[in-house]
Amino acid sequence: MIITYKDLREKASLSSCSYKTVLFKNKNIKSIKELLSVKPQNGKEIGSFSYTSKSKFYFIRTKALQPNYFLPILNDIQCAVPIFPSAFKDFDLRKGDILISKDANIGESGYLDEDLSGYLDEDLPKFMISGGLVRLRFHVDIRYYIFAFMKSKFFKSQIDYLTGSKGATIRHAKTSWLNAVIPFPSQQNKDEIIEYVSLLTKAVIRKEKEIKKKYEKIMSLIDKELKQNQKPNKFIYKLPLFKDFQETYRLDTGIFSEDYKRKQFMIENYIHGAKNIFDSGFTFKRGQNLQVSQIGRSIYSEEYKPNFYKLIRPLNLTDYGTVEKYEYLGNSNKLQTLNKGDILFSAEGTIGKFCIFIDVDDKTITNIHGIIISRKNHRDNDNIETIFLGLFLGYLRSIGILDYIAVGGQGGSLSQKYLDQIKIPNFSIEKKEEMARYYYNPVSYKEDKLNLIEFEEEDVRITAEAGIVQLDKQIKAIKQKIDEVLYNIAMDMEVNISFDFL
Repeated sequence: MIITYKDLREKASLSSCSYKTVLFKNKNIKSIKELLSVKPQNGKEIGSFSYTSKSKFYFIRTKALQPNYFLPILNDIQCAVPIFPSAFKDFDLRKGDILISKDANIGESGYLDEDLSGYLDEDLPKFMISGGLVRLRFHVDIRYYIFAFMKSKFFKSQIDYLTGSKGATIRHAKTSWLNAVIPFPSQQNKDEIIEYVSLLTKAVIRKEKEIKKKYEKIMSLIDKELKQNQKPNKFIYKLPLFKDFQETYRLDTGIFSEDYKRKQFMIENYIHGAKNIFDSGFTFKRGQNLQVSQIGRSIYSEEYKPNFYKLIRPLNLTDYGTVEKYEYLGNSNKLQTLNKGDILFSAEGTIGKFCIFIDVDDKTITNIHGIIISRKNHRDNDNIETIFLGLFLGYLRSIGILDYIAVGGQGGSLSQKYLDQIKIPNFSIEKKEEMARYYYNPVSYKEDKLNLIEFEEEDVRITAEAGIVQLDKQIKAIKQKIDEVLYNIAMDMEVNISFDFL
């Protein structure tokens, strides 16, 4: 690479770091600046004094953009904060807009799949973006293709070089990131390749939305069943007595608060009763201790390695009963593995996150921060009971009960000795099956529909019918295929259009 006088003048720097770049074999490239359909719009800072506990107006922070998600996270108060109406500025955010972070998690992006400003119903929220975010708009026919590349390592590496070396402090990127380039296919059927990437990208977005929708449906079904089927007893809050402290060996206020007592009452007052989690036919044990003193030295990898253990850390569980990412651990010892029908439950930090392993690899493990819940004498027809328990634990997390039971700071800890305070309602098998179908429901693509013309229609059907577990697997498979295709495009290698990986 040759650095010209023009480059020196534009960058006004003699530092070698200023001239780092990502080189593509494919020379058919265009910069973000060239591809924009309208001028980028910077967000606005409003200050934490504008935050409030409840509002129809929200402030999207850079945290909303995460590397493992195509859609921004807008249902988390850390990512989208309610604000006073007087602080709101209308950015006219709409479906098809792409948000990119120029501070903090710099270069991270998210696709808006819903119109966030044009609501006629005033009960629905409006959103504005923080000063660390920029709104981008591209032409409709290529925006999914561009976004796919923006989520890739190719693009993020360019952003790193264009905006300065990595560091612990926030980097202010100004507008240099607009010079990052997007490679376009150069082979004869280039338009079909762009359509192929766009279809796969849309499929991931569609499935991410559906996972959230199905999980919210499950939580709603549980809540409705509990609240609409109460015994005639009325809740009366009583202050704790000395004997309560003696029985629990706890002085913290959580489990003695009115809110906790009211929510526990709702479960125990369910018309068909409720039982202690230990009486529900399950056993509990901690995950594998991975310290060198326990298992010797291990090799860790973020990439798949043959004969390595697949490691699932509880901190990598999502809010929807799936796994965000895997790690791989090489160790010569026989380690404690997760088995079919187990529930992995996060007991520290992000308490209450879970994943249910109806299908599981033989060499999947977790660490000591996770609790493994197993059904005694597990049989395949016990899956409904296992799924329901996992989903109900997720419900308890959503209404805050697990936070009350936990002890300690920094997210807290929920040891096994406190699990006896968890009560499980005796829902009918029909109700459990209804909820379980939203979480686990295998479906298959019709092979004759897996082509550029019919894929989208077929994928819409599959997405609507599949359970959360299946949707998560499909997302991972599609993302892997997108990465392969984008690599071939960047390296100017031939791309074969195929959907056989599904």
